[in-house]
Amino acid sequence: MGVFLPSSPAFPGVFLFLFITLCLIPELALASITRHYKFDIVLQNVTRLCHRKSIVTVNGQFPGPRIVAREGDRLLIKVVNHVHNNISIHWHGIRQLQTGWADGPAYVTQCPIQTGQSYVYNFTIAGQRGTLWWHAHISWLRSTVYGPLIILPKRGVPYPFSKPYKEVPLIFGEWWNVETEAVISQALQTGGGPNVSDAYTINGLPGPLYNCSVKDTFKLKVKAGKTYLLRLINAALNDELFFSIANHSLTVVEVDAVYVKPFETNTLVIAPGQTTNVVLNTKAKFPNATFFMAARPYVTGLGTFDNSTVAGILEYESDEFPHKTLSIRKLPLFKPLLPPLNDTSSATNFTSKLRSLASAQFPANVPQKVDKRFFFTVGLGTIPCQHNNQTCQGPNGTMFSASVNNISFALPSTALLQAHFFGQSKGVYSPDFPTSPIFPFNYTGTPPNNTMVSNGTKLVVLPFNTSVELVIQDTSILGAESHPLHLHGFNFFVVGQGFGNFDPNNDPAKFNLVDPVERNTVGIPSGGWVAIRFLADNPGVWFMHCHLEVHTSWGLRMAWVVLDGKLPNQKLLPPPADLPKC
Repeated sequence: MGVFLPSSPAFPGVFLFLFITLCLIPELALASITRHYKFDIVLQNVTRLCHRKSIVTVNGQFPGPRIVAREGDRLLIKVVNHVHNNISIHWHGIRQLQTGWADGPAYVTQCPIQTGQSYVYNFTIAGQRGTLWWHAHISWLRSTVYGPLIILPKRGVPYPFSKPYKEVPLIFGEWWNVETEAVISQALQTGGGPNVSDAYTINGLPGPLYNCSVKDTFKLKVKAGKTYLLRLINAALNDELFFSIANHSLTVVEVDAVYVKPFETNTLVIAPGQTTNVVLNTKAKFPNATFFMAARPYVTGLGTFDNSTVAGILEYESDEFPHKTLSIRKLPLFKPLLPPLNDTSSATNFTSKLRSLASAQFPANVPQKVDKRFFFTVGLGTIPCQHNNQTCQGPNGTMFSASVNNISFALPSTALLQAHFFGQSKGVYSPDFPTSPIFPFNYTGTPPNNTMVSNGTKLVVLPFNTSVELVIQDTSILGAESHPLHLHGFNFFVVGQGFGNFDPNNDPAKFNLVDPVERNTVGIPSGGWVAIRFLADNPGVWFMHCHLEVHTSWGLRMAWVVLDGKLPNQKLLPPPADLPKC
């Protein structure tokens, strides 16, 4: 598209005036902009592991397109649904201040976009910079509908670490040879666990350790003596992952789009929903070798899992032939030593090193006082078999379920945010979610005989600006397990964590209220607990759920209602005209 320049004699004078104005007022040149994207939801034939299938994609891409913006920018993303599935898109980690209508979880902040319909997600990125991501937020469609969301700092604002030579997103995923919607549909019908994936992927590619996949290998080509910023995203449905690059160390500089105090590591752990930025310093000279970048699961539960390893290849450009790729078959290939699958000590050692940068420019605004305290238990349970005179495939003929405070959350048939905004909550949800377990027990000890959970759509209601402390306790009812919990609409500070049962008398004294890590998704340790604090300064209805998709499908989810404040900038904006209808 060309640019029209006026031919009027006055134009040079106007141009000179604008040039001088921008020079004298540089803020105008650095002003935030509005960025437009269009997401066409379409089917695309894709082949992996020698299996060809039709998958739901954005713009025919797998993974989906990269969104790039700067802090302060406004995004207008038009999503048009051309497939038979209903769709909604979540912008994972975006605060959505006053724009809860754009958050995306189906039946929570919006009704899904139906076939032939469209919706424009309209939001501004306020006070955030770093690596986030977007994904479908309905059923299991996020197995193929996902992509990076990169937020650059404002122009002229440097990173709090050396500027990298190049930045590269690495997004981990899972691949099923069969249709994933059929996988979860079968599991919910039979009451058993879902079939596990056939492979993990890096940027959509499974790599050479899988059958028929040598050609489908992600290669990161680097130059010697350079610094690379790797933007890691775990988009896998059901697995936390260990990640390492052979013979290279990594420096962690950010998690969940929040800077951290840098530290070096050979291996990191990343849960579904989490992002981690690491700095890779390449070797000073061409190493005459190639190196695997590998990831495999960190496993804590008793269920089946995909016990395989995804690998990409770190490949150096030759000093002698910088534009010529040497055959990697002629070079030795080094493999990283990843921790054992159940190595909780390695996982804990990594997460315990995470600390907020807590600098003058990037402070850690940890709530020092607490208005409301909550204690939530999370874990698996059961519900009776729904089929008359039949046995289900869950424990003792029951159906698997999952819960928060023993309530398995039932999604309504209309959007919770609409019901709240228009004062029509009756028959949709009740505002009486329990602040603590109704029946306390030894949460990580001998499990109770009764594993049944209740079912309901109950929410917590918070006045605007309430300072919240929430302790989330894992349970061993059907086996202790790590749960990556994601809170929409907020970042929170992880002020404490430990193993066993939380001790309200002694554990709070050990809380870190100075520089705890700030994030939007936290892993609750298997057989342990996490304490978080956040300020409820964002009006709307906000989903909180386990980011293991199978647990979310079973009901390990709930929602918070944050009421409007008194000032105009403390109120939820009205819904857009094109908001989808149920």
